[in-house]
Amino acid sequence: MQRDLGDYRKSYEKSELTEESTSSKPIELFQKWFDETEASKSVEEPNAMTVSTVGLDGFPKSRIVLLKKLTAEGFIFYTNYQSEKGKAIAENSNVCLSFFWPGMERQVIVKGIAEKVGSSMSDAYFKSRPEGSRLGAIASEQSSVIPSRKFLENKLLQLKSEFEGKNIERPEHWGGYLVRPISVEFWQGRPNRLHDRILYTLQSNENWQKVRLAP
Repeated sequence: MQRDLGDYRKSYEKSELTEESTSSKPIELFQKWFDETEASKSVEEPNAMTVSTVGLDGFPKSRIVLLKKLTAEGFIFYTNYQSEKGKAIAENSNVCLSFFWPGMERQVIVKGIAEKVGSSMSDAYFKSRPEGSRLGAIASEQSSVIPSRKFLENKLLQLKSEFEGKNIERPEHWGGYLVRPISVEFWQGRPNRLHDRILYTLQSNENWQKVRLAP
């Protein structure tokens, strides 16, 4: 089977990205772009991001995860530490986060180092989740092989009965990661494929260097 997709065309004309319009810190610009994307209602889940890791087999792997908190230190998401991505991060903490907001004709690409957040932060977020999501985190041995969908559903039903009227504590194998950025690239679509690309790179003195890249 073969299909030629060469005729797909789009002219990007919604905005521009200039050095003068950017702040000295990438987190501040990211917050501005995120707020604008959220306000535009052009993206259903603006906090959806691609998390890329280097697997134990040596291959990169990407998947969509939801950003749950943005701090001055970086980007926080939650997962099962025993999952494929958790095992990959334990072996190699270098990760890449990618946000794509097509309605705004924008991308943000973050390279950073992932580290586990404190247990109190993971506990607080886990407690804020709906009961079904908390039980699901316990029921699913993420990335492991299971015999059927029914197996998983039966396990959830068993846990519902087991925890009825009880507090559902966060399992130790589930929690958050903070990704501390070392570089952040902002991409704004422009006409004629001459897109704006501004790259921030963290320096040894903890300041950020800002440069423009050719599209």
